[in-house]
Amino acid sequence: MKKLLALCLLSITSLAYADPEIRRHQFTSAVVDREPTDVLNVAENLDTLYYFTELIDFQGTSVTHRWLFNDNVMAEVSFAVGGPRWRVYSSKVLQPEWDGQWQVEVVDDVGDVVSRESLMVQID
Repeated sequence: MKKLLALCLLSITSLAYADPEIRRHQFTSAVVDREPTDVLNVAENLDTLYYFTELIDFQGTSVTHRWLFNDNVMAEVSFAVGGPRWRVYSSKVLQPEWDGQWQVEVVDDVGDVVSRESLMVQID
């Protein structure tokens, strides 16, 4: 009985101290009901570009989407994470002169980049 109780307590402790995880992160052309509608590898002729992130066990912290265009920071959008599974997204309205390499870094509350994604934007 003591072994079973110790195993149960160990399992509960492991759950309480789970490592934060980025479950999903992607560029998309839209977000509906907090879910991305597609996955973009190249963005062609879009007016607005979205970046979606699903966070696991980041509650009580904040994360930032750092948007970069040709290695220049264009925007930083921060989110307070309010639960064990949290979905966030940010967007950029694209200008005709913004053809090129875009990247979004997901930055945690201590400044570490926890995920990064890039894609080529082509605007006619």
